[in-house]
This record gives sequence, C-alpha cells and structure tokens, in this order.
Amino acid sequence: MAHLKLTGVRKAYGSVEVLHGIDLDIPSGEFVVFVGPSGCGKSTLLRTIAGLEDITGGTLQIDGRTVNEATPKERGIAMVFQSYALYPHMTVYDNMAFGLSLEKGQSKGEIDRRVREAAKILQIEPYLDRLPKALSGGQRQRVAIGRAITRDPKVFLFDEPLSNLDAALRVQTRIEIARLHERMSDTTMIYVTHDQVEAMTLADRIVVLNKGHVEQVGTPLELYNDPDNLFVARFIGSPAMNVLPLSGGAVLKGSGARVPVALPPGAGGEMHLGVRPEDLTIAGPGEEALVEGTVALTEDLGEVTLVYVDIGLQGEPLVAKLAGSVDLPRGTAVRLAAPADKLRFFGADGQAIRAAPAAKPMRAAV
Repeated sequence: MAHLKLTGVRKAYGSVEVLHGIDLDIPSGEFVVFVGPSGCGKSTLLRTIAGLEDITGGTLQIDGRTVNEATPKERGIAMVFQSYALYPHMTVYDNMAFGLSLEKGQSKGEIDRRVREAAKILQIEPYLDRLPKALSGGQRQRVAIGRAITRDPKVFLFDEPLSNLDAALRVQTRIEIARLHERMSDTTMIYVTHDQVEAMTLADRIVVLNKGHVEQVGTPLELYNDPDNLFVARFIGSPAMNVLPLSGGAVLKGSGARVPVALPPGAGGEMHLGVRPEDLTIAGPGEEALVEGTVALTEDLGEVTLVYVDIGLQGEPLVAKLAGSVDLPRGTAVRLAAPADKLRFFGADGQAIRAAPAAKPMRAAV
C-alpha cells in the first residue's frame, strides 16, 4: 500500500515553469486519472512522481517519507508506457522476468512464480514463449503491464497505455485494467489519458489539469454533474457542455433573447449558462422552451442523434443529444427545453455559481 502526497510540487525547464505548485493527496489503493489538454503537464507530473524528472520545488511523499531525491526503484514504483518498450529479441517470459533477474536475492523459482502469476492475471499464459513481434498490440500492452506486476510495486503509473490500440482493443484492455485494479486493490494506480471514456470508467477520482494547475479533483460524476468552472465543464463530457453567454440577467448576449431561467441568489450581470447536450429535449406544444433556433446539422449515431442548432449566437451551435433516430432536416425550426435542476451557472470569471445549501431545520429541545 502507498499513500502519495504532493505539496507545492513545481517543475521548470530553465525559465519555463510547467507545473505550478501542485497539491494532491492520493490515499493507498486509489485509482486516480490525470486528464487535460495537450501540454497541460499531466505526463510531466506522472514522470515527476516516477522519479524520471527532478522536482524543481515542493515535496513528494510516499507513505510519509519524502522521496524527492529517491530513484524510481527506491520509490517502489512501476511504470507502463504508451510504447510498450518490450525487448524484441526476448520472449514474453524473458521480458517479464528481466527486471526481476537484475535484483539481488531473487531465486529462479521465485521469478518463475511471479511471472506465471502475472501471466495468469492478464490471461497471457499461452504467449509466454512468443516474441513480441508475434503478438497483437493489445497482447503487447498486457505483457508490458505484466512486467510491471512482477515487480510487486506500491504504485502503478500508466502513461496513456491504450492510445496506440484500435477502438475494440482499447475497450478490451480497459476492462482488463479495471479487473487488475480490483485484484490489486491495495496498490495505488495513477493513470494519464486524454480519453474521456477511460477517465470516467476507470477512475475513483479524476484530476483535471490545465496549464500546469489543478482545476478540480473529484469523482467522475462530481466533475460531470457539478464542475467548479467553465474549463472543467467544457473539458469533461463528450459532446462538451453547451455554454451560453448571459448579460443583464437571463438575456442571451448577442441575440437579445430572454432565457426563461431562475438565476441563483446573487447572480447577475455578465455570466454564463451551461447545459449538457443530453439534458436538452424538443419542447412539446405549450411547453416553455429554453432556447429556439434552426437545425444546422444532424449526426445519427443509431442509439442517439446529435442535433446542432443555430440559436443566433456567434460561435459554435448548440448541441442536443436526443435518444434514437430523429428526423430533423437542415433548416427545421426547433424549440429546446431543459429541466431547471440540470442548468449550471458560471460568473464572468468562469467560476461556478452555486445556490447556498438549504439550512437544516432546527429541532426543538425536549
């Protein structure tokens, strides 16, 4: 088990600072996913934790011990890379055993036991005598994961391990990683990805990074349903949350149309309204609409239809995610509605505006 704590961790390359004082507390056994746009610092942060990059400032602790100067081996960390990094001239067995064979005090019997145990967990026992070139991409990635398992690490680090796989293999390998986490529930796992589905399905908690800063940390549903700011609101979810600029109360900035919404207490002036595409529906006769517009494009995906609606604002159209196949030709006038409890509000600074929690009723003394 390994409890990681990062306090004010900074990383700079000369005068260019990439990580700006990262504070994170990752309990033992947790599966944490780092997400963010390209260049946000997520891979640099992972490599800093691994010991592959020096820490410019701040402290990294593992189980209460500061490990800023410790080697990756001394930290008890194993890392799985995007590129597999297998030795092409070695069999699967030898690839998985190689790291153990370099450690002092490891008997051949113990190495064999650990290799075969890892192979059983990952269902690659039939491939132990094969060379990497005889394996599929998904099988090679399982070998890379198996090589890490044999070291019995305190912390697993995954750097976009599925990005080289096709869609079907990504799904299969993602399921295997989830099962691995269940079987190794005492091992802390940190996973870097740009894939929304991987983050939402694998993580106990997600860390959203932007320009070397932590924007928000929370469970997948916390980030999806209650983002702290516009960056998280737009980044988490696909298609992204619709964001409408409001000015002077519930008036769509740039169109003059008034949106029938109740603003949170204290809200007003320049602000933004957010609504998820799946929370929009076609307003029925007599039903009050949130917005009105014309269909610019539809994408029929079978189980859902994405409808892009021009509502008279500059920029991207509004996106509605409607169930099933929907016949809405281009130019069709539509009215869209959304439940009031699904609307999110953000101030001019991009920070979420939340209603104050209701006060708990006081019980009379008996």
